[in-house]
Amino acid sequence: MALAPLQSYADAIDYLYSFINWEVERHIRNAPGVMTLERPREVLAAFGNPHERYPVIHITGTKGKGSVGAMCASTLTASGLKSGLYSSPHLQDFRERFRIDGQMIEPDAFTALVNQIRPVLDSVADITWFEATTALAFLFFAQQKVDMVVAEVGLGGRLDATNVVTPAVSVITSLSYDHTHLLGDSLESIAREKGGIIKPGVPVVSAPQAPGALDVLSGIASEQHAPMTVIGRDWHYVYEQSTLNGTRFKFGRA
Repeated sequence: MALAPLQSYADAIDYLYSFINWEVERHIRNAPGVMTLERPREVLAAFGNPHERYPVIHITGTKGKGSVGAMCASTLTASGLKSGLYSSPHLQDFRERFRIDGQMIEPDAFTALVNQIRPVLDSVADITWFEATTALAFLFFAQQKVDMVVAEVGLGGRLDATNVVTPAVSVITSLSYDHTHLLGDSLESIAREKGGIIKPGVPVVSAPQAPGALDVLSGIASEQHAPMTVIGRDWHYVYEQSTLNGTRFKFGRA
């Protein structure tokens, strides 16, 4: 029997929040075989793998990933490209997570999108709230025919639902102690989780890191034959000015 469609934006939000949030439950997240990428891949495959229809800048880190994502998306838009930004968390409105050229998805469009993806979500056992939301974002960006997407990791990297992408570039902002009950209590263990977004042959750009964390990231990049650039080591920048119209700086090879 066909599902009765969700009638309002509030209904769509309530539906999404009906899914479990395993990502933040340590005893579940760290159990073998529980957190994998198979569920979001299954949902996306049902729609022809929309996340493969555009290049992606994939960003993880502890501090600054939201700012870096916003700056990347703004730069793409200013360059004349239609840019999608998937970010988290939202501050006031759930739709802040889905932006195209800085504009949030409209409530009616969001509700229609949730109705479209709902039968598939309901067919995938144990799908989580963030996995469902991520699949929704990637489908939305494909339908809107964006030129490029900036995708911010929700938590960690290796097991994050956004890690289904093979990006054009992986970005790792400054690493510090955060979510240690989930990612480990050392910078090295945190770096291993965050470094899980590094893909074979895909360039990596990293912020300056503590020596132990940088060693871990460099090791993963070497194993994946992924060329790695570290800001401050390989490239430098000089801040010049910030105004309401933007920020001006110079950058070049160190």
